[in-house]
Amino acid sequence: MRPAVLITGGGTGIGAATARRLAADGWLVGLVGRRPEPLEDVARETHGLALPGDAADLDHLEAAVVALRAAGGTLRALVCSAGGGSSGSATTQTQEAFESVLRQNLTAPFLAAKACLPELVRNRGSIVIVASLAGLRAGPEAIAYGSAKAGAIHLARMLAVDHGPQGVRANSVCPGWVRTPMADAALDQLAERTGGLDAAYAEATRYAPARRAADADEVASTIAWLVSDQASGITGATLTVDGGAHVVDAEGIAFLPQG
Repeated sequence: MRPAVLITGGGTGIGAATARRLAADGWLVGLVGRRPEPLEDVARETHGLALPGDAADLDHLEAAVVALRAAGGTLRALVCSAGGGSSGSATTQTQEAFESVLRQNLTAPFLAAKACLPELVRNRGSIVIVASLAGLRAGPEAIAYGSAKAGAIHLARMLAVDHGPQGVRANSVCPGWVRTPMADAALDQLAERTGGLDAAYAEATRYAPARRAADADEVASTIAWLVSDQASGITGATLTVDGGAHVVDAEGIAFLPQG
């Protein structure tokens, strides 16, 4: 039996990069997402299972766990990478959009944990929720996404407390700007103002100590370490992969030399 991992949002971005990294490490990967084509592409590349469906559908998630077991996998990890956002403040965000963002970013990892925990308890496994720097600090026009990601961070902590005595570890990863299709789309308007996507990423990260966006492989490496035995003492933690952006003093920026 091979160690197996279920990855939601496994067709693109951080989820796909994590699938490639863990497959290279010998894991059997099961990929959940709503779009079959990218899932099937990654599944072919990783010799994994494409399991298209809603990451917030408990029946589908439970069936995915069964499929991994039937394929000879021992479920040792869950990586929740599915998500999405919708910009707006409390006065401009619709209730429907707010609830959709919560479903994608908070309800979905809760249901994935619910589906996977019986096997993860049996196998003393690990959960990693991909949250966001947006869940650690407040930004403008992101009330739904920031609130949902803050909830996802605390969800990981609650899972660690409830299921740590059963041998399950749960952690969250908080990327800053990462060059993915989702981030590219989020920077469309800034790219128009700055003269292109490269310039937009440079502007978005200009106060981060690393002065650059991460790539998906860097986040995947962090996740791979967290689900490995090398991180056996780590649970309830929140790891930032943001080039140091979370340590920057927003008020202190005013004292930087101009020009």
